[in-house]
Amino acid sequence: MFVIAGLGNPGRQYEGTRHNIGFECVDYISLFYNIPFRKLKFQSVLGEGFIQDEKVLLVKPQTYMNNSGEALRDIVEFYRLDLSRLIVIYDDVDLDFGTIRIRPRGSAGTHNGMRSILYHIRSEEFPRIRIGIGRPKPPQDLVSFVLGRLNDEEWKIMAETIKKAALSVQEIITHGIEQAMSKFNGK
Repeated sequence: MFVIAGLGNPGRQYEGTRHNIGFECVDYISLFYNIPFRKLKFQSVLGEGFIQDEKVLLVKPQTYMNNSGEALRDIVEFYRLDLSRLIVIYDDVDLDFGTIRIRPRGSAGTHNGMRSILYHIRSEEFPRIRIGIGRPKPPQDLVSFVLGRLNDEEWKIMAETIKKAALSVQEIITHGIEQAMSKFNGK
């Protein structure tokens, strides 16, 4: 089984914000592969289904971004999950807008949600898909930028990026992370 976790913040006030791109991506995967979110468990909204005959668990932690690790730790421990089968999808201000960067492991960088995950599961050894949201332009601060909504033009670009990120999940599951990296990293 693969666990595919999209990071974001719960609540309508955060819908459509840059910081919820991870949620948007797992929502797209849910629709594309007909995997409805039907359970609330492990401090998360969950959807169970299949991608290319491989069982998957879609996860949207409801702990707020900065505590995402609490929910994922509970899931990893309950399923005794091999961390190579945990795929985390999240926004990244250190990447150009609309860029995808897939990695098999790594640090949290500047992302507090990833810091929480690394702290709680005590490992950097799991795949991640970073989706670039770009950096704020002065005088806008980082918090208001990531919690800000995308405009219509940005959504057109981001919708395509989300589709590519969803396809990269399938590629990781069916052909491995190395092939997904060579096929999807970049714009």
